[in-house]
Amino acid sequence: MSEVTAVSQLLGLSIQGATAKHAEQQLRQLESQPGFALTLLKIVADPSADKSTRLAGSLFFKNFIKNKWIDENGNYLISGDDVRLIKAEIVGLMIQLPDSLQVQIGEAVSLIAESEFPNLWPELIDELLAKLSPEDMVTNKGVLKVAHSIFKRWRPLFRSDELFTEIKFVLDKFSDSFLALLKQVDHMISTHSGDQKALKVLFDNMLLLVKIYYDLNCQDIPEFFEDHMEEGMAIMHKYLEYSNSALQDTDETEVDIITLVKTTICELVQLYSTRYGEVFDPLVPQFTQTIWNLLTGTGLEQKYDTLVSKALTFMTAIASVETRATVFHSPEALKEITENIILPNITLRESDEELFEDDPIEYTRRDLDGSDSDTRRRAAVDFLRALKETNEKTVTSVMMGYIDHYLEAFRADPSNWRAKDISLYLFGAVATKGLVTTSGVSSVNLLVDVVQFFTHNVAPDLVSNVVHPILKVDAIKFVYTFRNQLTKAQLIEAFPLLSAHFQSNDYVVYTYTAITIEKILSLRNNKTYLFTKTDINPAISHDLLTSLFRLIFKKSDTPEKLAENEFLMKCVMRVILTAEETIAEFSLQLISQLLQIVEVISKNPSNPRFSHYTFESIAGLIKFNSAGHVKEFIEITLPYSLAILSQEVNEFIPYSFQILAYLLEIYPRSNAIPDTYVQLIKPLVSPTVWEFRGNIPAITRLLQAILVQSPSSFAGNLTPILGVFQKLISSKVYDNYGFEFLETILFHVPLDQLKPYIGEIAMILLQRLQVSRTEKYVKRFTIFLSLLSSMNSNTDSSICVNPINSVFAIDLIDQVQNGIFEQILNNFVIPSSTKFNNLLDRKILILGLVNMICESAQFTPQGKYFGKFAPILENLLKLIVSDSIKGYDNDDTVLLEADLEEVSFGSSFSKLNIISPRPYDPAPKITTKELMVHAFKSKLAKFNAETGALNSAVAQMSPEAQSAFLDLSV
Repeated sequence: MSEVTAVSQLLGLSIQGATAKHAEQQLRQLESQPGFALTLLKIVADPSADKSTRLAGSLFFKNFIKNKWIDENGNYLISGDDVRLIKAEIVGLMIQLPDSLQVQIGEAVSLIAESEFPNLWPELIDELLAKLSPEDMVTNKGVLKVAHSIFKRWRPLFRSDELFTEIKFVLDKFSDSFLALLKQVDHMISTHSGDQKALKVLFDNMLLLVKIYYDLNCQDIPEFFEDHMEEGMAIMHKYLEYSNSALQDTDETEVDIITLVKTTICELVQLYSTRYGEVFDPLVPQFTQTIWNLLTGTGLEQKYDTLVSKALTFMTAIASVETRATVFHSPEALKEITENIILPNITLRESDEELFEDDPIEYTRRDLDGSDSDTRRRAAVDFLRALKETNEKTVTSVMMGYIDHYLEAFRADPSNWRAKDISLYLFGAVATKGLVTTSGVSSVNLLVDVVQFFTHNVAPDLVSNVVHPILKVDAIKFVYTFRNQLTKAQLIEAFPLLSAHFQSNDYVVYTYTAITIEKILSLRNNKTYLFTKTDINPAISHDLLTSLFRLIFKKSDTPEKLAENEFLMKCVMRVILTAEETIAEFSLQLISQLLQIVEVISKNPSNPRFSHYTFESIAGLIKFNSAGHVKEFIEITLPYSLAILSQEVNEFIPYSFQILAYLLEIYPRSNAIPDTYVQLIKPLVSPTVWEFRGNIPAITRLLQAILVQSPSSFAGNLTPILGVFQKLISSKVYDNYGFEFLETILFHVPLDQLKPYIGEIAMILLQRLQVSRTEKYVKRFTIFLSLLSSMNSNTDSSICVNPINSVFAIDLIDQVQNGIFEQILNNFVIPSSTKFNNLLDRKILILGLVNMICESAQFTPQGKYFGKFAPILENLLKLIVSDSIKGYDNDDTVLLEADLEEVSFGSSFSKLNIISPRPYDPAPKITTKELMVHAFKSKLAKFNAETGALNSAVAQMSPEAQSAFLDLSV
């Protein structure tokens, strides 16, 4: 059997449920064989192969490139021959593939380009240009897809010299051909206006050309495009107005190609209006009028939703600039805008109501403020808010007239619930100032009374049993939106009204209730939560959690359905974090329910956020309710964690390791470590478990926990854990974990056992400095030496069992080569010591380096490093007198919002915030600058008392440093 046939068969089996897992394992075993990726490409390119097999091959190839092309240090993980052949073949292959396969291979090209282009793949643009044709638009389409897959990477990147060098490289080669092709496609569309088949291909090309137009201008407007702006924008304007019955589609949901082109042009002109106003301003009136006409002439069908949203986003950009917005300021213009643009696009359509009923979770996600969904409602409201920001009094007056009108219409006929829905949406837009984000409204329009409007028009719907479900959701959402404007007392009054809606059978109602309660409990004054465990008694917490679990299990037909509603689980998490130990009485019952959920969703992890909130909830229960019950929590949790490991549920393994690590970290030191942890050591240090990058931080933490709790478990065989240290420290991505791991080894493994390896450890550290250092590594290496030097004989033995201090730190390096520590000081420690911004790092640096120069005999006048006393002291003085240093306390506030919005399954590590380990603080009692100065001065005074050499060292410093020293009055 040929290799191609064998891989084809495995790909076919990988898309069948019963055989998928085994087939994927066999495919992964073949990944390391030379030529495997090329075999995949052959299968994808074979037109005679089964379509599903080809698609599976394209997906597997994309993931292979993502995970196996290069490592975090930029080294190839496949053979050089394979790299060369893939780059030689992939562009030509992609151009010939059907659309469904081009998507996956295009993503693979983009992934390859991240590491290769332009430095290692400079011929790529020339190869693409060589394949462009003035007539062959099918081939051109493939070429443009490849180009867009490369250039679109620039859109989200931060500006840098390297990025602009790459963009310039492309522009120098590509710009002329791009503009020529844009003109050619435009010309051919005009000459083929009645040829449907030709027009379809031509508009596919036009769509890609507009996307590339955006790509090439996304960071800055290039000189070429500024010089040719009128030509390019004339074509863009033409297609905003374009229509052709030959390409019309009667389907109300299927987006036609002309609509896609217009949508993308709206994005492009919004970019120009927002970023390049100086050159684009002369064209703004023309585009504003055209897009106005587009909005008023576009129907309410679903297929136009994204077009309308992007067009409104452009109008919002125009309305946000006061000099441009004057065209909208008159009451007549506002009336026309409201009736022809705002109202039609915020009025619920039949399709919206169907979504509310048939796919409520999707309705909720689209409707939620701060989501990235392109909806007409959100775009229309954003436009209205922008109009209000530059003309607040007039817009407020005009809109309140419409709001009162629709409220009166509802009062006259309560069955006309849509009228009230419109009024509530308009009021929300008028009442808010600035943008509404996931953090809520920061300020409100002082021309309206939010609380009075809530009392008269919203609160009754919260308690009514007959109100339409959408108005019920509107009422709950009002509290959600204006939660920052309500007092704590008002929110406490609203709390039972909200929680009652957990008894509703309407999916969106109880989901919005969960969202709103979670956000209320998340409210903060600076770093302090507004609601704490004293505000919610155990009975309320129990009722809330009981309702939430009932609703979660209500949709438990499949693992996917159970995990569908992450908002419910996020609310569970927030209630647990707020209640803390007040729910200890039923915490074991709660963790059993959560683990039951884990067991179900582990069969097919489908919703990363739901999974993350589930594990955060488990972590929170353990953290706040494990006092005296750690053993019980281990007994309950361990079987589920081991099942996840044995079943290779890769998405959940990092979570399990973190929870296992935390349980051991809080386990009583007086007790023997559970046998299961000892049995885990061998698999934890085996190479296979380290292949998934998302595992690495969690495995490291679990091994550290075992080392701290039971260093004797490694007695007589330190080689595996030293191998882990070497693997981590050699990685540019994970070297920080390498230092933490080494610190754990040095602090907890007895030095008599470590002695044979100390020289090798130092050599590994210095080799990395010499061969592949980064600024991050140098700074972390400096902190490492400072941390060792900050330890002393008074250090708590539970933190460090060994006599580690500044003498140990110096000897660790000098044993590699006598006197090399001076080079390390000159080249790395001294230059980097003033570059730290983190307060804890600065504390460690100041304490460690002052110990080093004051405690070691090497820094006395008779010592070989006394010449470095002055430059080190001078840098320390710069740090300690810095106005940026206010305090050194290691804040323990649990803030989750920032990290939890971006969780996803994949190679990245998803950290459990609630049990995230705090960085080690060698001096937790030093919490202010005054205490730091006192400790600093005490060390110097002691050094001077013992050596009398302080003044001679100070004399070697700069006048500024001497002045700073005198100010300290040492």
